[in-house]
Amino acid sequence: MSTAQDTFREFLEVLTDALDEHDASAEDLAGRLYLSRFHLDRLVSSVAGEPPARLRRRLLLERAAYRLATTDLAIIDVAVEAGYASHEAFTRAFERGFGRPPSRWRIRPDRFTVDAPSGAHFHPPGSIRLPAPTKVSSMDLLIRMVEHHVWLTEQMIDRAARLPDVALDEPIDYGLDDDPEVMTIRRLLSRLVGQMDMWNSALAHQEYDFGIETHESIASLRSRCAEQSGVYLDHVRRTVSEGRLEDTFVDSTCTPAAVFTYGGMIAHVLTFAAHRRTMVVRALDAHGITDLGWGDPMRWVAEPA
Repeated sequence: MSTAQDTFREFLEVLTDALDEHDASAEDLAGRLYLSRFHLDRLVSSVAGEPPARLRRRLLLERAAYRLATTDLAIIDVAVEAGYASHEAFTRAFERGFGRPPSRWRIRPDRFTVDAPSGAHFHPPGSIRLPAPTKVSSMDLLIRMVEHHVWLTEQMIDRAARLPDVALDEPIDYGLDDDPEVMTIRRLLSRLVGQMDMWNSALAHQEYDFGIETHESIASLRSRCAEQSGVYLDHVRRTVSEGRLEDTFVDSTCTPAAVFTYGGMIAHVLTFAAHRRTMVVRALDAHGITDLGWGDPMRWVAEPA
Protein backbone atom coordinates (compact mmCIF):
# COMPACT_ATOMS: atom_id res chain seq x y z
CA MET A 1 0.00 0.00 0.00
CA SER A 2 1.41 3.44 -0.89
CA THR A 3 2.02 6.27 1.58
CA ALA A 4 -0.85 8.27 0.07
CA GLN A 5 -3.26 5.35 0.50
CA ASP A 6 -2.08 4.81 4.07
CA THR A 7 -2.65 8.49 4.83
CA PHE A 8 -6.10 8.36 3.26
CA ARG A 9 -7.13 5.43 5.46
CA GLU A 10 -5.75 7.19 8.53
CA PHE A 11 -7.66 10.31 7.55
CA LEU A 12 -10.90 8.30 7.35
CA GLU A 13 -10.28 6.98 10.87
CA VAL A 14 -9.79 10.54 12.11
CA LEU A 15 -12.84 11.68 10.19
CA THR A 16 -15.01 8.94 11.68
CA ASP A 17 -14.24 10.25 15.15
CA ALA A 18 -14.66 13.89 14.10
CA LEU A 19 -17.82 13.82 12.00
CA ASP A 20 -19.80 15.65 14.67
CA GLU A 21 -17.04 18.12 15.49
CA HIS A 22 -18.37 20.84 13.23
CA ASP A 23 -16.03 23.39 14.76
CA ALA A 24 -12.98 21.32 13.84
CA SER A 25 -11.27 23.05 10.92
CA ALA A 26 -9.40 21.43 8.05
CA GLU A 27 -6.20 22.51 9.77
CA ASP A 28 -7.30 20.74 12.97
CA LEU A 29 -7.91 17.46 11.16
CA ALA A 30 -4.61 17.72 9.31
CA GLY A 31 -2.85 18.40 12.58
CA ARG A 32 -4.16 15.15 14.06
CA LEU A 33 -2.22 13.38 11.33
CA TYR A 34 0.82 15.64 11.86
CA LEU A 35 0.40 17.10 8.38
CA SER A 36 -0.17 20.55 7.01
CA ARG A 37 -3.56 21.26 5.49
CA PHE A 38 -1.92 21.69 2.08
CA HIS A 39 -0.19 18.31 2.30
CA LEU A 40 -3.35 16.55 3.53
CA ASP A 41 -5.48 18.14 0.78
CA ARG A 42 -3.01 17.01 -1.85
CA LEU A 43 -2.74 13.42 -0.57
CA VAL A 44 -6.47 12.90 0.01
CA SER A 45 -7.41 14.46 -3.33
CA SER A 46 -4.94 12.23 -5.17
CA VAL A 47 -6.45 9.07 -3.68
CA ALA A 48 -10.12 9.99 -3.20
CA GLY A 49 -10.66 12.23 -6.20
CA GLU A 50 -12.14 14.89 -3.93
CA PRO A 51 -10.61 17.17 -1.30
CA PRO A 52 -11.10 16.41 2.42
CA ALA A 53 -13.70 19.14 3.01
CA ARG A 54 -15.92 17.94 0.16
CA LEU A 55 -15.49 14.31 1.25
CA ARG A 56 -16.56 15.24 4.77
CA ARG A 57 -19.67 17.08 3.58
CA ARG A 58 -20.66 14.12 1.39
CA LEU A 59 -20.28 11.64 4.24
CA LEU A 60 -22.38 13.84 6.51
CA LEU A 61 -25.02 14.03 3.78
CA GLU A 62 -25.03 10.23 3.45
CA ARG A 63 -25.42 9.92 7.21
CA ALA A 64 -28.28 12.40 7.05
CA ALA A 65 -30.03 10.18 4.48
CA TYR A 66 -29.63 7.24 6.84
CA ARG A 67 -31.10 9.29 9.69
CA LEU A 68 -34.07 10.37 7.57
CA ALA A 69 -34.87 6.79 6.65
CA THR A 70 -34.37 5.20 10.07
CA THR A 71 -35.47 7.80 12.64
CA ASP A 72 -38.36 10.16 13.31
CA LEU A 73 -36.08 13.16 13.70
CA ALA A 74 -37.38 16.39 12.19
CA ILE A 75 -35.64 17.34 8.96
CA ILE A 76 -34.22 20.48 10.55
CA ASP A 77 -32.68 18.38 13.34
CA VAL A 78 -31.07 16.08 10.77
CA ALA A 79 -29.84 19.16 8.91
CA VAL A 80 -28.23 20.64 12.01
CA GLU A 81 -26.62 17.32 12.88
CA ALA A 82 -25.13 17.28 9.36
CA GLY A 83 -23.63 20.73 9.90
CA TYR A 84 -26.12 22.85 7.96
CA ALA A 85 -27.22 26.18 9.38
CA SER A 86 -30.62 26.22 7.68
CA HIS A 87 -33.32 23.96 6.31
CA GLU A 88 -32.92 25.59 2.89
CA ALA A 89 -29.16 24.96 2.64
CA PHE A 90 -29.63 21.32 3.64
CA THR A 91 -32.47 20.85 1.16
CA ARG A 92 -30.37 22.22 -1.72
CA ALA A 93 -27.40 20.01 -0.87
CA PHE A 94 -29.57 16.93 -0.33
CA GLU A 95 -31.38 17.38 -3.64
CA ARG A 96 -28.06 17.72 -5.48
CA GLY A 97 -26.85 14.48 -3.93
CA PHE A 98 -29.99 12.35 -3.99
CA GLY A 99 -32.11 13.86 -6.75
CA ARG A 100 -35.04 14.76 -4.50
CA PRO A 101 -35.58 17.09 -1.55
CA PRO A 102 -35.37 15.34 1.82
CA SER A 103 -39.11 15.52 2.49
CA ARG A 104 -39.92 13.60 -0.71
CA TRP A 105 -36.95 11.24 -0.43
CA ARG A 106 -38.01 10.26 3.09
CA ILE A 107 -41.34 8.95 1.83
CA ARG A 108 -39.62 6.50 -0.52
CA PRO A 109 -35.91 6.18 0.35
CA ASP A 110 -33.81 4.21 -2.08
CA ARG A 111 -30.07 4.61 -1.53
CA PHE A 112 -27.90 6.04 1.22
CA THR A 113 -24.82 6.90 -0.82
CA VAL A 114 -23.75 9.61 -3.23
CA ASP A 115 -21.52 8.50 -6.10
CA ALA A 116 -17.86 9.12 -5.35
CA PRO A 117 -14.64 8.10 -7.14
CA SER A 118 -13.03 6.65 -4.01
CA GLY A 119 -15.92 4.41 -3.04
CA ALA A 120 -15.60 5.63 0.55
CA HIS A 121 -19.07 5.97 2.09
CA PHE A 122 -20.83 6.36 5.41
CA HIS A 123 -21.52 2.91 6.82
CA PRO A 124 -24.39 2.64 9.34
CA PRO A 125 -24.62 3.09 12.16
CA GLY A 126 -21.55 5.27 12.59
CA SER A 127 -18.48 4.39 10.59
CA ILE A 128 -16.90 4.98 7.20
CA ARG A 129 -16.14 2.10 4.90
CA LEU A 130 -13.92 1.72 1.87
CA PRO A 131 -14.63 -0.85 -0.83
CA ALA A 132 -13.37 -4.31 0.02
CA PRO A 133 -9.83 -4.84 -1.32
CA THR A 134 -10.98 -8.06 -2.96
CA LYS A 135 -14.33 -8.95 -4.53
CA VAL A 136 -16.29 -11.85 -3.12
CA SER A 137 -17.75 -14.12 -5.77
CA SER A 138 -20.89 -16.19 -5.46
CA MET A 139 -18.67 -19.26 -5.20
CA ASP A 140 -16.75 -17.68 -2.31
CA LEU A 141 -20.06 -17.01 -0.59
CA LEU A 142 -21.15 -20.62 -1.06
CA ILE A 143 -17.96 -21.86 0.60
CA ARG A 144 -18.40 -19.38 3.46
CA MET A 145 -21.96 -20.62 4.03
CA VAL A 146 -20.73 -24.21 4.30
CA GLU A 147 -17.90 -23.07 6.59
CA HIS A 148 -20.48 -21.33 8.77
CA HIS A 149 -22.55 -24.51 8.90
CA VAL A 150 -19.52 -26.48 10.07
CA TRP A 151 -18.49 -23.80 12.57
CA LEU A 152 -21.97 -23.50 14.06
CA THR A 153 -22.38 -27.26 14.34
CA GLU A 154 -19.10 -27.43 16.26
CA GLN A 155 -20.18 -24.56 18.53
CA MET A 156 -23.54 -26.19 19.24
CA ILE A 157 -21.86 -29.46 20.21
CA ASP A 158 -19.61 -27.53 22.60
CA ARG A 159 -22.64 -25.80 24.15
CA ALA A 160 -24.57 -29.08 24.39
CA ALA A 161 -21.72 -30.54 26.46
CA ARG A 162 -22.76 -28.17 29.27
CA LEU A 163 -26.18 -29.79 29.56
CA PRO A 164 -27.20 -32.93 31.48
CA ASP A 165 -28.49 -35.95 29.59
CA VAL A 166 -32.08 -35.18 30.54
CA ALA A 167 -31.85 -31.86 28.68
CA LEU A 168 -30.09 -33.41 25.68
CA ASP A 169 -32.86 -36.00 25.37
CA GLU A 170 -35.83 -33.72 26.03
CA PRO A 171 -38.31 -33.87 23.11
CA ILE A 172 -38.43 -30.76 20.93
CA ASP A 173 -41.55 -29.70 19.06
CA TYR A 174 -41.11 -26.50 17.06
CA GLY A 175 -43.08 -27.72 14.07
CA LEU A 176 -40.00 -27.77 11.88
CA ASP A 177 -39.37 -31.47 11.36
CA ASP A 178 -41.36 -34.43 10.06
CA ASP A 179 -41.37 -36.22 13.41
CA PRO A 180 -40.93 -33.67 16.23
CA GLU A 181 -41.77 -36.21 18.91
CA VAL A 182 -38.37 -37.88 18.46
CA MET A 183 -36.42 -34.66 17.90
CA THR A 184 -33.98 -33.85 20.71
CA ILE A 185 -30.81 -31.79 20.92
CA ARG A 186 -28.77 -34.99 20.83
CA ARG A 187 -30.66 -36.45 17.87
CA LEU A 188 -30.50 -33.22 15.88
CA LEU A 189 -26.77 -32.82 16.44
CA SER A 190 -26.22 -36.42 15.39
CA ARG A 191 -28.18 -35.79 12.21
CA LEU A 192 -26.23 -32.58 11.47
CA VAL A 193 -22.95 -34.44 11.77
CA GLY A 194 -24.42 -37.51 10.14
CA GLN A 195 -25.53 -35.51 7.13
CA MET A 196 -21.93 -34.67 6.33
CA ASP A 197 -20.74 -38.16 7.21
CA MET A 198 -23.45 -39.68 5.00
CA TRP A 199 -22.46 -37.64 1.93
CA ASN A 200 -18.79 -38.33 2.52
CA SER A 201 -19.65 -42.02 2.50
CA ALA A 202 -21.71 -41.66 -0.68
CA LEU A 203 -18.85 -39.89 -2.47
CA ALA A 204 -16.48 -42.64 -1.34
CA HIS A 205 -19.00 -45.35 -2.40
CA GLN A 206 -19.21 -46.64 1.15
CA GLU A 207 -22.18 -47.58 3.30
CA TYR A 208 -23.26 -45.19 6.05
CA ASP A 209 -24.34 -46.73 9.35
CA PHE A 210 -27.29 -44.71 10.66
CA GLY A 211 -27.09 -46.69 13.88
CA ILE A 212 -24.32 -44.39 15.10
CA GLU A 213 -26.94 -41.67 15.46
CA THR A 214 -28.79 -43.64 18.16
CA HIS A 215 -28.15 -41.90 21.48
CA GLU A 216 -24.72 -40.70 20.38
CA SER A 217 -22.46 -39.34 23.11
CA ILE A 218 -21.07 -35.81 23.09
CA ALA A 219 -17.55 -37.25 22.85
CA SER A 220 -18.53 -39.19 19.74
CA LEU A 221 -20.23 -36.13 18.24
CA ARG A 222 -17.10 -34.07 18.79
CA SER A 223 -14.68 -36.54 17.24
CA ARG A 224 -16.98 -37.45 14.37
CA CYS A 225 -17.69 -33.79 13.57
CA ALA A 226 -13.97 -32.92 13.64
CA GLU A 227 -13.20 -35.73 11.18
CA GLN A 228 -16.20 -35.60 8.85
CA SER A 229 -16.58 -31.82 8.62
CA GLY A 230 -13.01 -31.49 7.37
CA VAL A 231 -13.56 -34.13 4.71
CA TYR A 232 -16.86 -32.56 3.67
CA LEU A 233 -15.34 -29.07 3.46
CA ASP A 234 -12.55 -30.44 1.28
CA HIS A 235 -15.15 -31.89 -1.10
CA VAL A 236 -16.96 -28.54 -1.29
CA ARG A 237 -13.84 -26.42 -1.74
CA ARG A 238 -12.41 -28.70 -4.41
CA THR A 239 -15.70 -28.92 -6.29
CA VAL A 240 -16.14 -25.14 -6.26
CA SER A 241 -12.53 -24.35 -7.21
CA GLU A 242 -12.68 -26.78 -10.12
CA GLY A 243 -16.05 -25.46 -11.31
CA ARG A 244 -17.73 -28.87 -11.03
CA LEU A 245 -20.99 -27.95 -9.30
CA GLU A 246 -22.98 -29.34 -12.24
CA ASP A 247 -20.99 -32.58 -12.42
CA THR A 248 -22.85 -35.69 -11.35
CA PHE A 249 -21.96 -38.61 -9.14
CA VAL A 250 -23.67 -41.90 -8.34
CA ASP A 251 -24.82 -42.51 -4.80
CA SER A 252 -24.69 -46.27 -4.67
CA THR A 253 -25.79 -46.30 -1.02
CA CYS A 254 -29.34 -45.46 -2.16
CA THR A 255 -31.78 -48.20 -3.11
CA PRO A 256 -31.95 -48.04 -6.05
CA ALA A 257 -28.74 -46.12 -6.78
CA ALA A 258 -29.35 -42.41 -7.50
CA VAL A 259 -27.53 -39.75 -9.49
CA PHE A 260 -26.98 -36.29 -7.98
CA THR A 261 -25.06 -33.16 -8.88
CA TYR A 262 -22.44 -31.83 -6.49
CA GLY A 263 -24.22 -28.48 -6.41
CA GLY A 264 -27.50 -30.18 -5.57
CA MET A 265 -25.85 -32.13 -2.77
CA ILE A 266 -24.41 -28.94 -1.23
CA ALA A 267 -27.76 -27.15 -1.53
CA HIS A 268 -29.46 -30.12 0.13
CA VAL A 269 -27.09 -30.03 3.09
CA LEU A 270 -27.45 -26.27 3.63
CA THR A 271 -31.24 -26.35 3.28
CA PHE A 272 -32.01 -29.19 5.65
CA ALA A 273 -29.23 -28.26 8.07
CA ALA A 274 -30.65 -24.74 8.41
CA HIS A 275 -33.89 -25.75 10.10
CA ARG A 276 -32.16 -28.35 12.28
CA ARG A 277 -29.63 -25.79 13.46
CA THR A 278 -32.48 -23.41 14.27
CA MET A 279 -34.18 -26.07 16.35
CA VAL A 280 -30.97 -26.71 18.28
CA VAL A 281 -30.21 -23.05 19.04
CA ARG A 282 -33.79 -22.51 20.18
CA ALA A 283 -33.54 -25.52 22.47
CA LEU A 284 -30.20 -24.32 23.82
CA ASP A 285 -31.75 -20.90 24.40
CA ALA A 286 -34.54 -22.52 26.41
CA HIS A 287 -31.85 -23.98 28.67
CA GLY A 288 -30.18 -20.61 29.19
CA ILE A 289 -27.44 -20.93 26.55
CA THR A 290 -28.06 -17.82 24.49
CA ASP A 291 -24.72 -16.71 23.04
CA LEU A 292 -25.31 -18.33 19.62
CA GLY A 293 -28.49 -16.32 19.05
CA TRP A 294 -30.43 -17.74 16.12
CA GLY A 295 -27.29 -19.07 14.45
CA ASP A 296 -27.80 -16.54 11.67
CA PRO A 297 -24.92 -16.56 9.12
CA MET A 298 -25.71 -13.03 7.88
CA ARG A 299 -22.89 -11.24 9.68
CA TRP A 300 -20.60 -14.26 9.94
CA VAL A 301 -20.18 -14.70 6.18
CA ALA A 302 -19.36 -11.00 5.77
CA GLU A 303 -16.37 -11.18 8.11
CA PRO A 304 -12.86 -12.08 6.88
CA ALA A 305 -12.32 -15.82 6.82
